[in-house]
Amino acid sequence: MKLYLSSFRLGDHPEHLVALLPEAGRVAVICNAIDAEDPAVRRDEVAAELTWLRDLGLRPEELDLRSYSERGARAGQDLGARLAEYDGLWVRGGNVFVLRAAMATSGADLILPGLITSETVVYAGYSAGCCVLAPSLRGLELCDPVGDVDGEVVWDGLGVLDEAIVPHLNSPGHPETELLEKVVELYERSGVRHLKMRDGQALVVDGQRRELV
Repeated sequence: MKLYLSSFRLGDHPEHLVALLPEAGRVAVICNAIDAEDPAVRRDEVAAELTWLRDLGLRPEELDLRSYSERGARAGQDLGARLAEYDGLWVRGGNVFVLRAAMATSGADLILPGLITSETVVYAGYSAGCCVLAPSLRGLELCDPVGDVDGEVVWDGLGVLDEAIVPHLNSPGHPETELLEKVVELYERSGVRHLKMRDGQALVVDGQRRELV
């Protein structure tokens, strides 16, 4: 697998992301974790993500999973072909349950694990975009309100990782730091394997190489 999983935004060392991708790599930007936001706010946030990635010399474009929702069996096939056109994916943070629901409705949850493990695409992102790769999302309701989900809440993660990621820890100024400390406390009581990250850090996986930078 090729992963760049940041606690917040690009992290302190985005050169590691660039190194995983071909020169001027084409990147699908998935921002469905903020689908519950005001549409005008969402547009501004998407534009910011695209700008940051362009500044790294990449070629980003938004891929909205809502475009593939409720289209029947053909939708999953169409989305799989579309995702495979990209060199990488950049999955923005927000509400992990809103993101997971969008992945379920579009069929992305059935497609992404295979694309990631086969290294067809580089998977990158931050916060909820990292957390969704865990075996389970239970515990994250202490931070992200499940009431923001329009429809059924999905508690299973994608299972690409064998541990949970807890971002934003020891990150003064981030509004979720204290809430995520409670998630860590729950995981430690329950014996859930997890990786703690502070803002600025990112987990880089390149085949057998795994490094927290």
